[in-house]
Amino acid sequence: MTITATEFKLNLGKYLSLAETEDVFISRNGKVSVKLVNNNQDKVDAMKSLFGCISADITLEEAREERLSSI
Repeated sequence: MTITATEFKLNLGKYLSLAETEDVFISRNGKVSVKLVNNNQDKVDAMKSLFGCISADITLEEAREERLSSI
């Protein structure tokens, strides 16, 4: 989403909340000058990529023991 700097200033809270789910580009004089992103997005993407790697019938403790025994 691209917004103007004035729009951002007028609705700061709205766009800070929105930046939790998507990138917000802020333009000034018709040119994008700022990209507002979620600080934790890399962590969320990493966790999503791991989803499903461990079967549903194994407990967290069993998975941990298996991982440690392979070291």
